[in-house]
Amino acid sequence: MKRWLEIALVLALTGCSSAPQIKTDNQTVKAAEKLDVPVLAEESLDHIDSSIEPAVLYLLMAAELAGQRNQYGLALDGYLQAARKVDDPRVAKRAAQIGMFIKDQKKTQEAVEIWLKYEPENLTARKIATLNALRSAERGEAVQHLSAAMELDPAGFESTLVEMGRLMEKDGKYDFVFDVLEDLSAKHPDQAVIFFVQSVFAAKQQKTQLAMQKIEAALAIQPEWRKALVYQVQLAGRDGDFDLALKSLDKAQSLKPDDQQLLKMKAQLMVDAKRYPEAESLYQQFYDKNPEDVESQFAIALLQLQQKKIDQAEKSFKALLTNSQWKNRASFYLGRIAFDNKNYDQALVWFDKVTSGGFAFDSAASAVSVLLNQKKFDEAAARIDEMELKYPDKTVKVLRLKAEMFNESKGYQKAFDILTEALHIEPENRDLLYIRALVAEELDRLDVLENDLKKILSKKPNDAAALNALGYTLVDRTDRYSEAESYLLKALELEPDEPVIIDSYGWLQYKRGNLMEAIQYLRQAFNAQAENEIAAHLAEVLWVSGNKKEALKVFDQAILKSPEDEYLLDFKERFLNQAE
Repeated sequence: MKRWLEIALVLALTGCSSAPQIKTDNQTVKAAEKLDVPVLAEESLDHIDSSIEPAVLYLLMAAELAGQRNQYGLALDGYLQAARKVDDPRVAKRAAQIGMFIKDQKKTQEAVEIWLKYEPENLTARKIATLNALRSAERGEAVQHLSAAMELDPAGFESTLVEMGRLMEKDGKYDFVFDVLEDLSAKHPDQAVIFFVQSVFAAKQQKTQLAMQKIEAALAIQPEWRKALVYQVQLAGRDGDFDLALKSLDKAQSLKPDDQQLLKMKAQLMVDAKRYPEAESLYQQFYDKNPEDVESQFAIALLQLQQKKIDQAEKSFKALLTNSQWKNRASFYLGRIAFDNKNYDQALVWFDKVTSGGFAFDSAASAVSVLLNQKKFDEAAARIDEMELKYPDKTVKVLRLKAEMFNESKGYQKAFDILTEALHIEPENRDLLYIRALVAEELDRLDVLENDLKKILSKKPNDAAALNALGYTLVDRTDRYSEAESYLLKALELEPDEPVIIDSYGWLQYKRGNLMEAIQYLRQAFNAQAENEIAAHLAEVLWVSGNKKEALKVFDQAILKSPEDEYLLDFKERFLNQAE
């Protein structure tokens, strides 16, 4: 009789886990497995008390049948009732696992309490108890079980906390988990790992300053914790505090000087900080030590291009053409170089070489831009039609390209309508809003322009391009100069060396009658970037201020390169032709 009962109980316990009918897309299962909490794991029992009652056996068999029928609520009830009567933690464990799976928090709590009565040092039981307490918003219990889990497995505690956080993120309870960790840190103020995980949680919620405070607290306890130092580097870099990022990175490097990952992180940090010469030097060091490091070779080429070392960049990209994995990227950037040099035929050749891979769509779009610059609108339209068929998953980007085509051919209303269609698909798309604002200006739809740019700024108040576009339009098309100045000053603060923004601010001074100050800003912009609109602005202000000789010099220099430019021709019509 005893042996028969053992076999029956084993079958009852394993049957539920073998049921193949479980169908769920619930991420709890995968996350729980990562936590070493098997949701419906198979059990194996070697001993069962021979005094087991037939009523208990009935409960187990009923639970088994319910599990086979996907009636997990009934299965849970059966195992929980049996757990109350059998002095074996495996039955309680089974109930706890099923309870967690169906998120019955009350019954899970009872089951795990029975389990812990027999196995108080069982880490899996503590994890289930913690997760259930978090879901039930039982702050004190969560802290209690986390404390126990930390003492049972200090080495794995960080991963436990992170996985708990991921589970609770899906339930929208990140703030609650953070508060539980706050209590836990008060109870264990010497545990740096708690502050580290709090920093991770805060960063995921875009609370950068709070994240920085918590990582600093972790490092105050464990100042040579390399992982925390590296995370501080990432946080500081994301926040634009490059001095702190470099300081933390140097400290991390001092702990492991030959760590190539840290060296490359430093190079990327230099890129983010726009310290391009230093970044190039670091990547060059990597490449000199390892000529097989094609990633560094490519980074060097990009940095040379960024620094306008065009000949060197071109040579570096061409050296990558023999590498099958990098030739498409190299061809794309060689096309960009040719395009920027107005060598449109050569640019088209380079772009057309890229027919597959991650750069294929961008190359096809760039080829269309080449044709638009050549005013070959029919060819451009044909290519766009091909792209619509080839890239059905990039509808919005193709619509944007089509809008660009109509904009270049002065079909502003069609461009506006296409952009509006695209915005119905992606109403928050920053680039679509920005481009439609510029097209709206051509249609004298200043209301749309203002709404679109302000929508961008409501989400990204430090978008310098949107600030400049709005500020310049208010200067050029209205008399709302004070409002325009607020946008332009903020744009200048964000990007003080950007010629287009400097030009806008100079144009504001001109509209206000401050001619000398306007000339100062416009000259600065023109010397940095001899762009046609800037040239037309400078020429106009010089002419109006009486310096007609210099105005003609600026105009002649620009019109020679761009004889059909609308800004230059407008200046000629309004000033030079009137003077004849």
